[in-house]
Amino acid sequence: MFTKSGMQNKKQNEKFCNRLAFTVLILIAAMVMLPIYWIFRSSLMGSLDIFIWPPKFLPMGTINPSEWNWSNYTIRSANFVFLRNLMNSFAISVPCVIFGTATAISCAYAFARLNFTGKRFLFSLCIGSMLLPTMVTLIPLYMAWTYLGFVDSYWPLILPYLCGGGAFNIFLLRQFIRTIPRDLDEAAKIDGAGYWQILFNIIIPSIRPAIIVISLLIFITTWNDLLQQMIYIHSADKYTLVLGLTAFFGNFKADFAGMFAATVLTFTPGLIIYLVCQRYFIEGIVMTGMKN
Repeated sequence: MFTKSGMQNKKQNEKFCNRLAFTVLILIAAMVMLPIYWIFRSSLMGSLDIFIWPPKFLPMGTINPSEWNWSNYTIRSANFVFLRNLMNSFAISVPCVIFGTATAISCAYAFARLNFTGKRFLFSLCIGSMLLPTMVTLIPLYMAWTYLGFVDSYWPLILPYLCGGGAFNIFLLRQFIRTIPRDLDEAAKIDGAGYWQILFNIIIPSIRPAIIVISLLIFITTWNDLLQQMIYIHSADKYTLVLGLTAFFGNFKADFAGMFAATVLTFTPGLIIYLVCQRYFIEGIVMTGMKN
């Protein structure tokens, strides 16, 4: 039996631990948000003022927003046209999200519910592909897309998502599907439902958080994929937002203030989408692999 003083000490210790954990979380969150704030702060300064030492925490060293240089967002660059680059980014990301999510669901359902020859071997091969570095396949894939005549187009960036949507996405959805009792499948089969009816009427509604998670992951990956887009897209009128950022650096001049302003405009759409879907994203990550 605990004494009254012992219970009070335990509660005090719990309060102290909770406050300490909360303080640590605030410090970590501040460290994570500092680069984002620094980009926004730099976007409101002149290119030379950015490098003043010691650095100013506020854009102009004052709390008066009227002195901030909002004119930097009137971006003057031949290769960074925000609306055009924004539409080009969506032209890549939206098909990748649709195709990648649809194929990942189909593959995960097959690995989790269907029985076929070589199932374990194919799944092991799929998971093993995550260990293969991207740089290993970069040159062979470029040669293949060049032979097909798809260079300087969006097809090399979109078509790979028709092939399963990524090994990690398949694995994540498979883990979710395995948490769904098979009794629901058997009951649906007794009522005359086929595999596709079970998938659309039982499986997909039950794994909605996981579907939102992989959709967000695919969107973020394709939205920020500078390497692949730089390799396959050459025409300025096809530049995406991340490619447009390279226009602020030349051989003789670099517009740092304009680049920071363009960077804020670049990550804002993705940030808005994430904030809208963050509840489902967190729920999907937390529930991964949990049994009902």
